[in-house]
Amino acid sequence: MNTSHASLPGTTSDVLIVGFGPVGKLLAIKLGQQGLDVVVVDRNAAAYPLPRAVTHCSDFARILQSVGLAPDTIPHITEPYDDMYSWRDRDGRTLVEVDWSGRGESDWYNTYFFHQPALEDALDEIVDGLENVRVMRGWEAVSLSHGAEDATVGMHTSVGEEMSVTAEWVIGADGANSTIRNLADIEWHDDGYFFDWLVVDVKLRPGLKFPHIAAQSCDSRRPSTMVPGGPGRRRWEFMRLPHESTTDLDRTEKAWELLAPYGLSPDNAELERHSVYTFQSCWATEWRRGRVVLAGDAAHLMPPFAGQGLGAGARDVMNLSWKLGAVMRGHADDSLIDTYGAERIHHAVAFVKFSTSLGQVICITDPAEAHARDQRMLSEWKAGMKPPAPPRPGLGDGVHTGPFGGALARQGRVRVTDGRDIVLFDDAFDGPGAVITRTADTLATITADARASLLDLGITSVALSGSAVAGSVIDDVDGTYRRWLDELGADTVLVRPDFHLYGSSAAEETSHLITEFLSKVGGRSASAVQQNESTSSAYVRTKES
Repeated sequence: MNTSHASLPGTTSDVLIVGFGPVGKLLAIKLGQQGLDVVVVDRNAAAYPLPRAVTHCSDFARILQSVGLAPDTIPHITEPYDDMYSWRDRDGRTLVEVDWSGRGESDWYNTYFFHQPALEDALDEIVDGLENVRVMRGWEAVSLSHGAEDATVGMHTSVGEEMSVTAEWVIGADGANSTIRNLADIEWHDDGYFFDWLVVDVKLRPGLKFPHIAAQSCDSRRPSTMVPGGPGRRRWEFMRLPHESTTDLDRTEKAWELLAPYGLSPDNAELERHSVYTFQSCWATEWRRGRVVLAGDAAHLMPPFAGQGLGAGARDVMNLSWKLGAVMRGHADDSLIDTYGAERIHHAVAFVKFSTSLGQVICITDPAEAHARDQRMLSEWKAGMKPPAPPRPGLGDGVHTGPFGGALARQGRVRVTDGRDIVLFDDAFDGPGAVITRTADTLATITADARASLLDLGITSVALSGSAVAGSVIDDVDGTYRRWLDELGADTVLVRPDFHLYGSSAAEETSHLITEFLSKVGGRSASAVQQNESTSSAYVRTKES
């Protein structure tokens, strides 16, 4: 939709983000920390005060770490869950147990439960400290016009004020009913899955102790979910039955009625909120149109059964923010933004479909069908069959290479050789982007121009041994990186700023790996790429002699 905004008072920015939920806040922080001028608008005059998302994974924990909110520094907001997720039938028998324990590649726990309003408050504080990020609450986007090198969004307030914002890039992070997606006329694919659930959040009163467990009841009389809700809180979700209306279900009296079997009442718990949500499986068929890009629920929507909805939006932020930063600072052509959608839609849709498959098992209200399911699952459980593992789809086509390209990079504890403290890698180098190689001799094959080009993109150069003339040498405290290189059969890895692996290589191919990467993203200059390739050839000749 193209609309004239010539008569509206307006402002300009590098990036306009429409939507100031957690995805919009994270993106504003990541772009603002790169020095970009960012305007964020949201139609709500105040922050939404109630929880929505309640769980996150190790990937999301690493993303929080990247903005200074590592989980172990905010125990009042998020807490690890190092246990099983149990599915039970109507008689309480175990149908399956999903292992949510342990730590992931990012060296954070695989599962956390958190209080979203408290997390958003912490993100707000970071945004408030960025002078180049302006937040405008109470402004609703109503029109969009496309230019060759920018886009303009017209907006108004509830009292009739009008204005426009023109930006080089407009990001629609405005939720499932995205105005920006609709104005850009981007198709929304609906997979035809939808069920209504009552979501109930409870704050435990002093003295009430509740088991720190996560459980799924597959009772056809009322499928339900019970999980932690962050420190001091619990979350229940109850499926709407076919004979019920959403109005009947979404009542305070009904919420307490459904909580009563768990021993909860107004005497020992506070009902923070109850609301009926429609769980759906949908995604945008394209994530960029001109200078408009989608992120978060505006780009994809999934049922909550895999706990990946908000995590998917945060992954969007990590992928998009380093690419937008590279383009805006002149280190890449804007075609790099096309790889954002190509990479992320593959990953996001895999989780939408996985979440849907879990819901198809859970959301059964026909007694005969539920009985058949239970007998099958009980038999499989007794036979030792493992539960379905979450997908590990990697990224779709884009900026990565080789059989392991697009996979998540590892993070381990390191000590920089000229320091004493043992820290996680990302904290030592202000982010995950890095060329990591076994020896400092390999680092020496990287030209100064290539190193500078990498640094421009947020990628440092690190060796696990030797004395570096350029770059850094680290003590791989727990052997995380040596084991990873061994598993890959490689001497060098190139990790992107969104902690996905670009690719891996033998030592003598390191410069070629870097050259290929810089060529794909734009790099600093063609001469830096050519010079780096020449150095690589000389290194190979020296090794052969």
